[in-house]
Amino acid sequence: MNKAGVIGCRPVGVYHAQGIVGSQQAQLVAACDFDQQTLDDFIPQWPDETITGYKNHREMLANEKLDIVTVATSDHRHADLVVDAAEAGVKGIFCEKPLATTLADADRMIAACAANDTLLSVDHTRRWWPLWRRSKELIAEGAIGPLQYVIGTLTGPRAMLFRNGTHLLDTVCYFADAQPAWVVGDLEPGYEDYTEYRGDGGHDPATEPAANAYIHFENGVKGFYIGGSKNTTPFIPQAEIVGATGRIVLASEKQGTLYQGETSSAIEVPELTVHGIAAGMQELVKVVAEGGELVSPGRAGHTVVELLLGILQSQQQGNTPVKFPMPRD
Repeated sequence: MNKAGVIGCRPVGVYHAQGIVGSQQAQLVAACDFDQQTLDDFIPQWPDETITGYKNHREMLANEKLDIVTVATSDHRHADLVVDAAEAGVKGIFCEKPLATTLADADRMIAACAANDTLLSVDHTRRWWPLWRRSKELIAEGAIGPLQYVIGTLTGPRAMLFRNGTHLLDTVCYFADAQPAWVVGDLEPGYEDYTEYRGDGGHDPATEPAANAYIHFENGVKGFYIGGSKNTTPFIPQAEIVGATGRIVLASEKQGTLYQGETSSAIEVPELTVHGIAAGMQELVKVVAEGGELVSPGRAGHTVVELLLGILQSQQQGNTPVKFPMPRD
């Protein structure tokens, strides 16, 4: 059985651990957090597991010879942890979103995993929602005709670009099913000098801007990301996928409607006991053990990082297009 360890033991790390324990193909043997109290609170939650606690991730990697590692720390810490895990011979890594907060970090994470044959999965949770998966199947089946554009809408105080914004940008990319060619971004008023990530890990919404963006994909599909103000009534992020002959509206995790001409119908999906983070974690465990493809691979997470930073750069350039790939220093 594969040996797994969690880095970052706050609530999101608990979700990661639940996925490991529920997979039946991996054993949770180690946990790491720089805060001793957080570590002490985490370990007793898993009475059926024998878990060794660490405050230093390198010590954990050296001692435990892990097959799977999850990363649930502050955003700016992801890169070193992923690189170190890959170089330690870990077979699969599940990293929280956003993958990174700089292009340099995102690049070296992808490079380290490629060099060491390490699978990297990024927690863009909606990719494991059954409704999202079924909607993509309907598009592939031609239910709405050739794809034209994808709209993602996000409102409320948590409409932070690097927070919930990462999920919605990834949703747009997921349905567009192509690499972005360029983006035009517009940050909410008051963030005109926001040239790089300065968030606090999602605690204070004021540390990150909301944004709007227009994305042109290489396959000609247009993407519209509408998250332009945190001073609005919050509602569940929504997506609309428009084709030449129909459209799909996703109002929530479980409510989707297919429109074809004059008719509409609810999109039927199976009731699953495992979805979201747990499904993503269990998918990684399964692919490490048996082979296969990841639904949310590191490259897709890298694309979202480049979009996030492209939106910031577009704002600085007077809301002009930023082409991809962005130049490296």
